[in-house]
Amino acid sequence: MKLKNLLFVSALALIGFNACKKSDSTPVPGPPVTPPVTVYVPDNSFKIVAYMPSYRDPATVDVSKYKMITHLFYAFLNINPIADGSLNALSEPTRFAVVKQRAKENKVKFGISIMGSSANFVTLASTAEARTRFVTNVVAFAKNNDLDGVDLDWEYPSTSNGSADTYVLLVKELSTELHKINKFLSAAVTPAVYAGGIRDGVKAEAHQYVDFFNIMQYDGPGYDSTEPLNHASYKMSVASLDVWLGTKALPKVKAIVGIPLYGENASGSSKGYRDIEATAGVDVNSNLATVAGVDYGFNGITLVKQKAQLAKDRANGIMFWEFSHDSNNSRSLIKAANDQLGRAY
Repeated sequence: MKLKNLLFVSALALIGFNACKKSDSTPVPGPPVTPPVTVYVPDNSFKIVAYMPSYRDPATVDVSKYKMITHLFYAFLNINPIADGSLNALSEPTRFAVVKQRAKENKVKFGISIMGSSANFVTLASTAEARTRFVTNVVAFAKNNDLDGVDLDWEYPSTSNGSADTYVLLVKELSTELHKINKFLSAAVTPAVYAGGIRDGVKAEAHQYVDFFNIMQYDGPGYDSTEPLNHASYKMSVASLDVWLGTKALPKVKAIVGIPLYGENASGSSKGYRDIEATAGVDVNSNLATVAGVDYGFNGITLVKQKAQLAKDRANGIMFWEFSHDSNNSRSLIKAANDQLGRAY
């Protein structure tokens, strides 16, 4: 009896084992799941852009001023002079971290502005290999530092040396890769009010690849004969928009009006608005000031408000060079622009 019972139990165990094997069979794999494609959607809202140079102490800008801007670029990340597409190490990384943190805390879109000599950019953009290395390095920097976007400060591509064509190739490749990771591309560009190869250095073909253009409408003393010391007259801003929006057919939504936060004297030396404003007896509503016996042409509160309104009517934003040049008090030019726009801060 014991032997029969043992055989009976063994048989039951074998049947159970086989049943378990059948129920534990590997499922047949289904079709591969394709990850959803992220479609880049540009931000077409009105922009208030500022640049913060690495050589300025972040403490010079009151934290409250961050609420008066929408975009901030740390300036600069430099291309390697050998022009092979590599980048130099970031200047003042501690300052970069502070400015970035303050921008993020105030919901300001933060990016890096990339610069180098025009000659080096010409060389870099001329070969597919260097362009690819440059794009790879810039995208990696943007990802690793959690940036919202990148600004290209090439001063300037030109039709006289063929770089107008390679500029198109460079911004096309750079924007394609940045947009894949939902980051924008902007570009600092010429006011285009002076004849020559630089005026036409950014071709209309490039417009589609750049999210917005920061038009540097300054450093043009004598452009308006009625204000010879004003290097950034209202006349110059109007003429610049006429060229960019008319002749060059830049879409209004991508045009940003550049405004200086500094003045220039007859020799071209500059002085920040905060120093001009702090000088006793200076009329900040005018465009001319005397500091230590030297006359400076600058953009005062009235003119800045006019330009802000011009941007509201004909463009899609304003840009300031540079953030730390502004005063932190009630006579701030950035504040004046916000007031003209009716913007809360």
